[in-house]
Amino acid sequence: MSGKQKSFFTSENSVVTPRQIKEQGEEQTLSPYAQLSGQSRGRMKAEEECEFRTIFERDTGRILYSLPFRRLRHKTQVFFSPQNDHVCTRMEHVLYVSYLAEVIGSALNLNTQLIRAIAMGHDLGHAPFGHSGENVLNELVQQYGGEFSFQHELHSLRVVDLLTEHNGKAGLNLSFEVRDGIVSHCGEQYDEYTLRPDRTKTEADLVNTKAGLSMPATLEACVVRLCDRIAYVGRDIEDAERSNLLSFAELPLDLRLTLGENNSDIVNTLVQNVIINSRDKDEISMSPEIGQALQELTEINVTRIYNAPKVRRFERESSNIIEGLFEHFLKITRTLPQDRYDENSQKFFEYYGQHPEFTASPARKIVDYIAGMTDSYARRVFSAIYQL
Repeated sequence: MSGKQKSFFTSENSVVTPRQIKEQGEEQTLSPYAQLSGQSRGRMKAEEECEFRTIFERDTGRILYSLPFRRLRHKTQVFFSPQNDHVCTRMEHVLYVSYLAEVIGSALNLNTQLIRAIAMGHDLGHAPFGHSGENVLNELVQQYGGEFSFQHELHSLRVVDLLTEHNGKAGLNLSFEVRDGIVSHCGEQYDEYTLRPDRTKTEADLVNTKAGLSMPATLEACVVRLCDRIAYVGRDIEDAERSNLLSFAELPLDLRLTLGENNSDIVNTLVQNVIINSRDKDEISMSPEIGQALQELTEINVTRIYNAPKVRRFERESSNIIEGLFEHFLKITRTLPQDRYDENSQKFFEYYGQHPEFTASPARKIVDYIAGMTDSYARRVFSAIYQL
């Protein structure tokens, strides 16, 4: 599927490739507010175009085949290292976001190929143990005087731009629009139910994005940002029921009457409301009533699930693991020769020296390394280092 294969679609005056036919189809069928594949701002490093796939289709493939994507199946969504096979993982969450965003995008005649690429890549930078791991890493960075902060959406951009290899080179070299959607996806703005794209964004704006504050540059990315919340708010209650933390029947009656009695009803209500309120507009929005109901439901989840004592106990355990890993790796970068260490430390040094072009501080490289771990791998390495 390289760009060097011969074209087999021809017109009277020129060669027309399957990719170009797709791009022409987008021009004829998509909304005037949609991001056309043929009008992408392109990649940081120029590449020969594929004859068969649009730029966003190629981005999706690069994300799906990447090692960080594979590791999502063993990363926390809410509940750490679940033994119950029916509890949601980060991988499933990503698939839910992609599905719901594509349903909405299709109904609004947006570019679903762009939506899929953003959705599949939006959580590649999540640390082990979910938002708990993210918070601990950020606290450690600040404690040790780091020149950066750690937020998973910002780190997701770092993952696709630098930390993941493609064809033996650092970074996936994704399109501007996909990178923008990934770094601007933050779904933790609970009072946000009208999103308007910032079409004036530049590459400098993208790189300097502040977590949660920067609007995406495309309507497609706005859809993914909103669907990040739609995908988890009811699904997390399903998991909470299995842990006896919260059930749908415990939700206020007015909220159940507005949104629905279960996750299926809630998702259906939210998706339909977004489609109805966003049609023929350069914004993605919900009605005030539904938007406020979604905010109320999310805030209930925060109190009853995310801040529940049972979850907090697990967070203390995960904090101890990440702190222990960070302190161990920081110590060995400052002390004895590398050949004096155990297998897990050697793996760290292999990673540490993999990219000589990095000018990052030791703390930055250590955070990169820990953030790439799955929950189970972080536990195993911690146990191997600290076992007596």
